[in-house]
Amino acid sequence: MRNPQCLLLAAFCLLHLSGCAGGWQVGNRSLYRPDIATVHVPVVQSDSYRRHLGERLTEMIVKEVELKTPYKVVDADSADSVLAVRIASESKRVLSETRNDDVRDIETDFFVQMSWADRRGDLISGGGRIPFAPLLVNISQQANFVPEGGQSLTTAQQEALQRLAEQIVGQMERDVLAGCQTPAAEPYYQE
Repeated sequence: MRNPQCLLLAAFCLLHLSGCAGGWQVGNRSLYRPDIATVHVPVVQSDSYRRHLGERLTEMIVKEVELKTPYKVVDADSADSVLAVRIASESKRVLSETRNDDVRDIETDFFVQMSWADRRGDLISGGGRIPFAPLLVNISQQANFVPEGGQSLTTAQQEALQRLAEQIVGQMERDVLAGCQTPAAEPYYQE
């Protein structure tokens, strides 16, 4: 029979060692900044002549933030941070044509700028998949569609905007290796 004191000592050491890991986080919360709980996402500004692109992208970003991050999307007054996005350009170009100049394949391209600032106005660098620390993060996304196959510009835009929303929210992940602090700079968002 083992000595109960040895078992008690072993249990104490095990509990003590597991208590040292109190700063660790498990799951997707470890990918995001613990000092931020809420985000305000203003309506995406759009420099495009196509209507409602900003509103559609805003809706997709809000859904992605709520679905994939621990952050809660709230109004501007109660938010810890502001995620501001602007569609800088949107274009469409022909990739291939038939002999009779009928369009076979078209590409739609979006270029957006985003900034994420805390309540004080300091930019937050999420790190994410692309390790940037500039004033604005520039993201581009394309989608192809084939009119002959029954695809439309709207479905291609929807696909590209969804991928943009995923990339934007992916930028909110913190860089666990390099830290998540950036020098203070002017945020993109202005009321």
